[in-house]
Amino acid sequence: MKEIYLDSNATTCVLPAAVAAARQAMEQGYGNPSSTHATGLQAKAMMDGVRQRASRLLGVGDGRLMFNSGATEGIQTAVLSALCALRERRNAGKRIGSLLLYGATEHKAVPESLAHWNRLLGLNLEVRKLPVDAQGRHDLQALDALIGDTAMLCTMAANNETGVISDLSAIAQLLQDRGADAYWMVDCVQALGKLKLNLAATRIDYAPFSGHKLYAPKGIGMLYVRAGAPFTPLMMGGGQEAGLRSGTENMAGIAALGAVLAALEDGKTFRSHAELATFREQLVASLEHAFPGIVFNMPFDLALPTTLNFSVPGLSSKELLDLFDAARVRVSSGSACSAAKALPSYVLEAMHVPQWRASSAIRLSFGPLIDAATVASACARIERCGEALRSSCLLPSALAPSPQDGVIQLSVDGQCTWLLSDAASASCVVIDPAAELVPRLAAFIRCQHLALRAIVHTAAPADHGVARLSLLQELAIEQVGRVDIDGGLALGQQRLRQIECGETHVYLLGQRFAFIGNLAPDALTPLLEAALVTPDTVLCGSRDDGGICSTVRAVREGIVAAADRQLDAAALPGFLRQHPDAILVDVREAYEHAACAGTVFEGCAVHSVPLSRLAGQVAAWLQQPQRPLIFFCRSGNRSARAAACLRRLGHAAAWQLNGGMAMAEATRLPLAIAA
Repeated sequence: MKEIYLDSNATTCVLPAAVAAARQAMEQGYGNPSSTHATGLQAKAMMDGVRQRASRLLGVGDGRLMFNSGATEGIQTAVLSALCALRERRNAGKRIGSLLLYGATEHKAVPESLAHWNRLLGLNLEVRKLPVDAQGRHDLQALDALIGDTAMLCTMAANNETGVISDLSAIAQLLQDRGADAYWMVDCVQALGKLKLNLAATRIDYAPFSGHKLYAPKGIGMLYVRAGAPFTPLMMGGGQEAGLRSGTENMAGIAALGAVLAALEDGKTFRSHAELATFREQLVASLEHAFPGIVFNMPFDLALPTTLNFSVPGLSSKELLDLFDAARVRVSSGSACSAAKALPSYVLEAMHVPQWRASSAIRLSFGPLIDAATVASACARIERCGEALRSSCLLPSALAPSPQDGVIQLSVDGQCTWLLSDAASASCVVIDPAAELVPRLAAFIRCQHLALRAIVHTAAPADHGVARLSLLQELAIEQVGRVDIDGGLALGQQRLRQIECGETHVYLLGQRFAFIGNLAPDALTPLLEAALVTPDTVLCGSRDDGGICSTVRAVREGIVAAADRQLDAAALPGFLRQHPDAILVDVREAYEHAACAGTVFEGCAVHSVPLSRLAGQVAAWLQQPQRPLIFFCRSGNRSARAAACLRRLGHAAAWQLNGGMAMAEATRLPLAIAA
């Protein structure tokens, strides 16, 4: 499947005309614009032409417009300029405000810049958040109370996570009505090409822009400085950019940005606001069809038509990202600068949305270059994702159940819940339920038409049985049986037995699995001596420390894990030719497979063992400790856990595909293997 890229608020592809302009600048217009010979003068003429076009489009008027590396540099320069001016005013005995005020939903570059320069310049002013309301707009009442003591105000034109458009006119009116002399910076990164701007007609002192948010390359941006606003160069040296920013200009980037600005000016290349709004409506309809109960975290009437932010009850942002990525639809869980930290969205937290929405939000964003065919394809794949979740029992479904045997591990906040299911008897047992996982457990049990035989705990539950009661209520069951200590509970052909180990209960499923809670594994010696477990019994704990599971043998013998074994995507074909008995193991979840179209790796036999079901497979793999296992997933994180687990248990030939399928796609691995 062709990739559908819907993460344009993070970055965009480069406009073909911009690629051509950059190439022309590098191959033919390569002169230094500071040189006085003809080649240099030609380069300067190109640069001046781009600046004039940008000035027209942005309504710069008598203000200054400098080229730089992007928005982060522009923000640094604006903050430095304002704070230097504030220090000079204070040193001259003039009054300045005591607050450096920024919107609570600003990009992290803003508060970190304010704190950095405030400290280095010795101003020691208070850096404070300006609250936003439930719609994500600045709290004007709070601003009214603070504006008299504000030295610098930093806001956005439009938010990068939610697309919410700030009421800049109301802020400007408030500044005027209160006679405030605070310096005002407005982050216009998401506004370029999406909102009409006439900067010279506003009260805005500084406005940074970044080219790569609108089809220009990375590394080129602009900073607007209002006429009369103080300015201190961030970079000194050769005096380029009329002394505003030293350093030889990025001529290829400027040329490319000029091509994008020309496309904006001609009014034909990019979609209109109305067309983009129609595309958003189509995407919303497909999202609502695919994910019943979906909640959108932004007001449509106050947001850019190119941004959607949503949460789906019962699904984490990680699961949704994996699902969309399997369908080759690229979305994100928030700002690209912080997405890797796996934290709740600070933007949504500032809007006081419920915690589950802030923790599980997905951002879908597209640029004004998108076309109807791409939107139609995206809608089809989104609906396919919904069907994938239904087939995996993660959403309500009218599909006939397909009961599965297995030991399933579910984790949340470091706590593990285990679900034991038996297809033949259509029954299951839940061990150590976590309250956060109750909806997931109930959905699976209902979808599979399983009879819940027991809910058991390895120790007194910290929630005093709340999760147990919630699960019974979700399933409309008054009570379930308990495991008989002596006779056990039949689960298909096996029997689940409860063994007392002090204050801890150990649950044995035959001799294959021991669910030990937080019990130290070496405390199982009496069970081994009594032949209740064997050296190969798989140990499943109630804490998720990244280890997945262990075995009695690994614990007793203190097996030293083999060193990390990683394969780059390009090396995989050769490795498979040298080791024809190697097993490729895909540890992605079932819903990711259902969202895919076509084979994962052409020409290869791939075994699907989701990470949540890995514990049920390790014993079989450990019987052939020399046979290479090559684990892979979407990005390499889950496969690294799987491979480390097997190596720790004594399988020295457990490898992982470094970078996962993302890198395999980049190197066209399927074609290489097939060849």
